[in-house]
Amino acid sequence: MTETQSPGAYRWISDPRWYLWEGGFLLLARAEGVVPAHAHHAIQIVVALEGEVCVAAQDGEWRGGRGVIVRPDAVHGFNCNGALGAMLFVDPESAEGTWLCNSLTRDITIVSGARVESSAAELRKFIDQPFESLEIGALIRHCVRAFSPGAPPARRLDHRVTKVLNAIRDGEDLHVSLEKAADMVFLSPSRFAHLFKEQVGLPFSRYVLWRKLTRAMAAIASERTISAAAHAADFADAAHLTRTFYQMVGMAPSALMRGDLARLASPFSSSDDHVPGTPLAAPGG
Repeated sequence: MTETQSPGAYRWISDPRWYLWEGGFLLLARAEGVVPAHAHHAIQIVVALEGEVCVAAQDGEWRGGRGVIVRPDAVHGFNCNGALGAMLFVDPESAEGTWLCNSLTRDITIVSGARVESSAAELRKFIDQPFESLEIGALIRHCVRAFSPGAPPARRLDHRVTKVLNAIRDGEDLHVSLEKAADMVFLSPSRFAHLFKEQVGLPFSRYVLWRKLTRAMAAIASERTISAAAHAADFADAAHLTRTFYQMVGMAPSALMRGDLARLASPFSSSDDHVPGTPLAAPGG
């Protein structure tokens, strides 16, 4: 590690601004210190508006740059290095997330050049000139698409997996068993479990736990207590939520209690929708 990458307690230098929805968030903040190794199901995009950020893969090697993308479920640590930055969690099963994932060949990608500058310029305008900037949903989509080279992929998730994902996303109750999900699409539990992991990249129970966590994160914006958020997201208690938060985000859920929080509708299209503003694939493509 360099001196700027030496371990230290993660802390905010400026009050963070959180824009949360079930499935992800946009965070604008200046912070320093190391978030220890963890893994979550979101695609993580980080854009440094001033300075550089650093990220370490499972091998412990640190890499720095102005733009970083972390692939879903990849173990990584993070160091903001005192930079002013934006962190974006993107649902990989959304149409935009599928497009971005299609371009990722490594667990951690350092991005430079026009793709970073395009996002940084719009994010900076949102901070400095909010009445002249893109609306928040449009800003989030702009940033994701700036990091998604090429055309949107023609391949989509299996329609049976999509049906279950949409039911989980839209449902009030997250007590969804593997057996219930399998019945929904007329498959045996073992066949559905195999199909789901093949398509989504992690076991069904782990995915449901991830959705509970993102629901709890969004609930913190309105409930303002960890216990109430845990109850809203079907966790056993606040301790269970806190343990899961550490495992998947690398910090305590109390990190969301400082600064400004706003709860949004998801800015992304569902996995079976066409990405607006892009050409439709040719038949058979």
